[in-house]
Amino acid sequence: MTHTATRLARPTSKPSGRLGQLSEDQEPLFVYGSLRFPEVLLALLDRVPANAPAQAQGWRVAALADYVYPALVPAPGTANGILLLGLTTQEWHVLDAFENEIYQLHCLSLDNNRSGWAYVCHSFVGVLPQDWDAKHFAEHELDSYVERCRIWRQRHESVRTDLGQAGSR
Repeated sequence: MTHTATRLARPTSKPSGRLGQLSEDQEPLFVYGSLRFPEVLLALLDRVPANAPAQAQGWRVAALADYVYPALVPAPGTANGILLLGLTTQEWHVLDAFENEIYQLHCLSLDNNRSGWAYVCHSFVGVLPQDWDAKHFAEHELDSYVERCRIWRQRHESVRTDLGQAGSR
């Protein structure tokens, strides 16, 4: 079954905070953990953006203590992920709000002479020595994680709606 959904509306203000670094709204995002799963993207964005496999040399997808999602940390080796293409400004805002504050947004050099932004972790507190296990996540955590993503998005949209109504009074 094909999922069709309208794109989220674009805000008119220039991005700030972590997103202030972006030069345009359609810049690619390298994802390596839970955002690699179409079910998670559907729960957060109502669509699965165009994407392509990608690799980042000099990075590792590390397991985190007490979390089911990983962190991208500098390390020897290669991190596998996907490059999300064609994200709208509003989708960037949703994903940025969703991402934990331990992450910083950095532009990475990727394979095939490509680049992409990624949420990387420079605070190594809680970073485990083992790599994150995507197969374990898919088999044991994905369903409940997707449900938490749906709940998070409903709350996020509710807060944005409440703030918009308060500002228009």
